[in-house]
Amino acid sequence: MKTIILEEPGVLRLAETDPPGQPGPDEALVRVRRVGICGTDLHAFAGHQNFFSYPRVLGHELAVEVIAIGPTEQQVDITVGDTCCVIPYLHCGHCIACRRGKTNCCVKMQVLGVHRDGGMREWIIVPVDKLVKAEAIPLEHLALVEMLCVGAHAVKRAQPAAGETALVIGAGPIGLAVCQFALLSGVNVVVLDISDKRLEFCRRHFAVEAVIDGNNNPLTQLQTVLKGELPTAVFDATGSPISMHQAFGYVAHGGSLTFVGHFPGDVTFHDPDFHQREMTLLASRNATREDFAWSIQMLQQGQINLTPWISQQVSPEEIITAFPTWLDPATGLIKTMLEF
Repeated sequence: MKTIILEEPGVLRLAETDPPGQPGPDEALVRVRRVGICGTDLHAFAGHQNFFSYPRVLGHELAVEVIAIGPTEQQVDITVGDTCCVIPYLHCGHCIACRRGKTNCCVKMQVLGVHRDGGMREWIIVPVDKLVKAEAIPLEHLALVEMLCVGAHAVKRAQPAAGETALVIGAGPIGLAVCQFALLSGVNVVVLDISDKRLEFCRRHFAVEAVIDGNNNPLTQLQTVLKGELPTAVFDATGSPISMHQAFGYVAHGGSLTFVGHFPGDVTFHDPDFHQREMTLLASRNATREDFAWSIQMLQQGQINLTPWISQQVSPEEIITAFPTWLDPATGLIKTMLEF
C-alpha cells in the first residue's frame, strides 16, 4: 500500500509497505479516504514539534471507510461500509487524568501521527471505539472534524460568556476553529495575525470586522478597537514563543489567557503584572469525545461551513514535492487535503 513516511526533518518519502492484516479484538480495519494536513505535521516536518520522534507516518485528521471489524463486546454504532472520523488520541483509561474524564491529557497519551504512526497510508487499524460515524458530512469535511474539536475544546476550557470579547491570536486552522466556536457561543471575536490573507479570510467568511495586524503595534490597535480596554478572554493558537510571551499583555484585568498551541521551550511572564490582573492561565490540549459530538452536530446543522477552508487537494505523489512550500504562511493556505 502507499505510505508517506517522514524519515527525518525535511525528508518525506512515498513508500510501498505491506497492508495491515485483519483487525484483532476491539479493532477495526479502515480505508483512509482523506487526510487533513495540520500545523502539527508542518512543525514535525520542520523539526520543531513537541512529543515527536522519527521516522513517523504522519496524519491524524482522518476520514475513513470501515472495511472490517474485529470481535468486540463494546457497544459501538459502527458497521462495515460506514464513513467515520477518527479520534486520534489513544488514552490508557487508568491514569489520574483518565479517571477524572480528562482523557485528552492522559498521562500516557499516544496520538496517531505523533507518538505512533498515523493515517498517511491507504489502510490502518484503529481501536473501534475511536471511530465516530457522522452521517451526511462530506469526506473533506469529515477529515477536519478533529481540527474543529481542538478549537471547540479550547473554547470550552475558557468558557467565555455570550457578549464577552475574545481575542484569537493566530488565524491558522486551529485559530479559525477557536473563532468558529467562540462565535457560536455568542462571543465578540477580534482576530490578530501577521497575514493579510488570513485576516481577510476572517472578514469574508466569519464576518469578523475587528482584525489586528500583528506587524504594526498590535497592543495599540487592540486598545483602539476596544476603546481603551482589553479583551477578557485571549486565545493564542500560534505555537510561537514570541507571540505566546506577548499574549500576557493583551489580557484585561480579571481575564483569561488560553494557550492552544505549544512550542519546545519555556514560557515566562512578569509576575507582578500577572498577579495584579488576577489573570487565569490555561492550557488546552487535544479534545474529548464530547467535543467531537459538538463539532459534528454543528456541521450537521449547517452552523459551520468548511468548504472555504479547503485550499487544495493533493495526491500522495504530489505531497512529497509540495509539502516544503506549505511552511511559508505567505502562501495564504488554510487547509490542504490529501486524497488516497
